[in-house]
Amino acid sequence: MDHAATALGLDFGTTNTVAALADGRGTSRLVELAGDAAAGAVFRSALCFWEDDRGWDGIAHEAGPWAIAEYLDAPLDSRFVQSFKTVAASASFERALIFGKPFRFEDLGRRFLQRLVAHTGGALADRPRRVVVGRPVEYAGARPDPALARARYDLMLEGFGTGIHYVYEPLGAAYSYAARLTEPATILVADFGGGTTDFSIVRVAAPGAPHRCVPLASAGVGIAGDRFDQRIMNQLVLPLLGKGGSYRSFGKLLEIPGGYFSDFADWSRLAMMRNRRTLEELRKLQRDAADPAAIGRMIALIENEQGFPLYDAVGRVKRALSVDEEARFAFEGGGVAISAPVRRPEFEAWIAGDLARIEAAMDVALARAATEAGAIDRVFLTGGSSLIPAIRAIFDRRFGAERIATGGELTSIAHGLALIGEQDDLAEWTA
Repeated sequence: MDHAATALGLDFGTTNTVAALADGRGTSRLVELAGDAAAGAVFRSALCFWEDDRGWDGIAHEAGPWAIAEYLDAPLDSRFVQSFKTVAASASFERALIFGKPFRFEDLGRRFLQRLVAHTGGALADRPRRVVVGRPVEYAGARPDPALARARYDLMLEGFGTGIHYVYEPLGAAYSYAARLTEPATILVADFGGGTTDFSIVRVAAPGAPHRCVPLASAGVGIAGDRFDQRIMNQLVLPLLGKGGSYRSFGKLLEIPGGYFSDFADWSRLAMMRNRRTLEELRKLQRDAADPAAIGRMIALIENEQGFPLYDAVGRVKRALSVDEEARFAFEGGGVAISAPVRRPEFEAWIAGDLARIEAAMDVALARAATEAGAIDRVFLTGGSSLIPAIRAIFDRRFGAERIATGGELTSIAHGLALIGEQDDLAEWTA
């Protein structure tokens, strides 16, 4: 590590994690990964477990792109977990059973961070005293408990740094974007992550001002990229796996319970469906189903650990629809083949309710800051889902295309968090 580093910014994201180091001179640099599977500074927020006598309690693990490589090498002998950040604030999530061993959220998080440090080629072996960790304004989940999430984050980060500080993720992006500005401005930052969409409004002074950035208000909603993936799953994939179908019970025709499909559409629960009890229940359901082949496809996907490639196919078609008016969803694996065209207007109809809630959260941020849309000088959009045309259209309509800037979709938050860590008024930024 560069021993001049004064602060570490950690953007622990639902989909990706990025770290940056501030140098004490008002600039920061990304922490690059080292090794064959390295992909720059972006570390996929994923874990892979497999049984190994040399591992902890008979279980070995990897994280990031190395987790993906381990899974693809032996999908039937491993357990792949991603998007586990989404359960941080969920009281209903207590632990995940992996090869019969219980893993709490903080257990998953510690192992994830250990592998992140190991894959940075020594750059994070000795960390600065100040570690600034991003957190969403509103956590994902039906009834998120922020106090529970904070307690779990604290446990996850034990030993990672001597001074841990939490800052809203969009404030990190705001601080990073402010470095581009050459004159005073009131800015709105919209951060579209994997699990949440968050907004912050910040007043930026002229360059050289002692306190250049002043946060005014923040708001958020637990809807983002993963939710959009779930909409594609629900509308396009799950009907082919039995959703909406029926089964016979005591001479009556009943609808197949929706819980199986809810679990399948949620990464935090899909990875845990490959267990004897669930598979036995599905096989019994298959025997009584009006369309047993559909349930058979679900069983095949679970048994053959096809969750990751299936969701990867969903993500590809979502990204394709950000560029083209029509794309083809195509998946083949585990004896299951699915192919269907998808038009952008269909996708936009599926996520219309989600977009309305996102815009409502933006209005909350404006109201909290006592600021009208017309008083916003610049809008900075970051995060992968900011590239979706229907999302961009909201901001074009409300603020005008000339006020909107983009960039650093995966790295801007980490840069800004590191720079915030250098500030004397750090307490004003913490959440």
